[in-house]
Amino acid sequence: MPPAENRTAPRLPSPSLPNPGGPHGGTDEGADARPPLAGSPELLRAAFRRHPAGVAVITARGSRLAGFTATSLTSVSAEPPLVSFGVGTASSSWPVIAEAEHVGVHLLGEDQRELAGTFARSGADRFAPPTRWREGPEGVPLLESVPVWLVCRVVARVPAGDHRVVVAEVVAGDPAGPGRPLVHHDGRYNALRD
Repeated sequence: MPPAENRTAPRLPSPSLPNPGGPHGGTDEGADARPPLAGSPELLRAAFRRHPAGVAVITARGSRLAGFTATSLTSVSAEPPLVSFGVGTASSSWPVIAEAEHVGVHLLGEDQRELAGTFARSGADRFAPPTRWREGPEGVPLLESVPVWLVCRVVARVPAGDHRVVVAEVVAGDPAGPGRPLVHHDGRYNALRD
């Protein structure tokens, strides 16, 4: 497989630096000496493959059940308690999320790689066995045996390129389920190491 820089956008010209040898003289042949890549979807993907992220599943109920795996979940505010996540407008879940008043947010455990894969796979019947779920507050589908679940009221859907950033207020939840967190890094699901 070719190096990442050969698969991405061309590099930008190197800026003129007053002291190219660094503060101690000499030449730095390490990563910082390479010229930057131009901004592109490939650069963004390559960068975020290097960034470990927690794994969540977002669920909602509309004319049908919908759910997807997300690594974009973020705590936004404590007062009021707000979270955000991104969802692609081309995804099969978007039509339901676009209309939902409430969503379920589930933080997955290290033993739930298969569940993460099910909700990430296109065309999968995500709520069929072996997925275990129940109806929760506000009619939101809640996955069972996850370390954390939250029910959130959608307060905004912000356009962001080919995605929407959904901002939602936490209205109920349980942060005391079993297991250690599942982490996504370099295209794979991993256990958190000490």
